[in-house]
Amino acid sequence: MKSVLSIKIEKSLIQQIKEFCQMHGLKQGFFVEKAIKSQLEREEMIEDIVELKELRSQEKLAVPFDEYLKKKKS
Repeated sequence: MKSVLSIKIEKSLIQQIKEFCQMHGLKQGFFVEKAIKSQLEREEMIEDIVELKELRSQEKLAVPFDEYLKKKKS
């Protein structure tokens, strides 16, 4: 299901989008939706990388999984 999102964008950017879509035979809505999805994926990846870097220092404290399971069963 699709919904409408109303946002304010600089006129020059709107013109660039229109021209790009026209030159490449794309619908503007499709292009903007794809761009937003792509940016969200990049932002999530950045968050994951930051979290990985923060947790890397704890890696040396990690216990092998089978060892963890043995302790849990005891």
